[in-house]
Amino acid sequence: MSHENDHACCGGHAAPDQALRDPVCGMSVTRDSKHHCSHQGQDYYFCSARCLQRFQAAPADYLGERPPAPPADPNAIYTCPMHPEVEQQGPGTCPKCGMALEPAMPSAEEEDNPELIDFSRRFWWTLPLSVAVMVISMVHVLPVQWQRWVELILATPVVLWAGLPFYQRAVASLQNRHPNMWTLIGLGSGVAYVYSVAATVVPQIFPDALRMDGQVAVYFEAATMIISLTLLGQVLELRARARTGEALRSLLRLAPDIAHRVDDNDQESDIPLAQVELGDRLRVRPGEKIPVDGEVLEGRSDVDESMLTGESLPVSKQTGDRVIGSSING
Repeated sequence: MSHENDHACCGGHAAPDQALRDPVCGMSVTRDSKHHCSHQGQDYYFCSARCLQRFQAAPADYLGERPPAPPADPNAIYTCPMHPEVEQQGPGTCPKCGMALEPAMPSAEEEDNPELIDFSRRFWWTLPLSVAVMVISMVHVLPVQWQRWVELILATPVVLWAGLPFYQRAVASLQNRHPNMWTLIGLGSGVAYVYSVAATVVPQIFPDALRMDGQVAVYFEAATMIISLTLLGQVLELRARARTGEALRSLLRLAPDIAHRVDDNDQESDIPLAQVELGDRLRVRPGEKIPVDGEVLEGRSDVDESMLTGESLPVSKQTGDRVIGSSING
């Protein structure tokens, strides 16, 4: 394998008045480069034989032509990030902590997080209402007979709509006999809201010992702020988990989409990477990415592991050596 001009890569294609870029490494090249090929009727130019070899082995990796992701498996196993012993088929919530379950096997394809979208919508739509209730309760800008009714009107959407997922999880925690933080959140905000509604609508049922200046105190601001602050915490947590998931997907995208499996009769067949099993024999052609971690059964080669180890020089591999998935076979 030629290593000439390894650091002076790549060409690409462009109009005559545009600079050419190597689709593998992004370096500038000219149409005079002896390293070029045609793919789907388009000419591509490269800075070195090595870049040309990589491109010919897997052009989709450099042109964004990866096949569409397969549909989600309805029978996929989901697990809880906090309680990995909890597993079930399909999405749901953890019976112990109430968190949304996540796929046990991560996917390389980016997926929307419906829980993050839902909680973000509930938080931003009701945050102004929570702030208004807090300000009204502290500043007392309204007549006393009106203030609690205004707080009731503003607090109701926050508690009954924005806080609905929390109450559902609180009920589930009691049904499963696993009290958790959702139990406390549900009881705290729910009791404060129900007590305040009763004090506003039927204040006469309360004894005089609970009255101050002839009025029964209400706690709408406590109920709404519990909901809003909990939503904020959940949004921040889900965003952090989403960033972690994106880092994992970036690593998974380094792997090829297919593997060449060789059967006992030395017949080769292409299979999706997800179908590779322990004990399979896989053939890796020159310039291709090694699909999974494994052991060399036959052959010799130099493997580029720079994207994982940072080592710029290829590593010699022979029978019995270990290889790393996503590294490039020279």
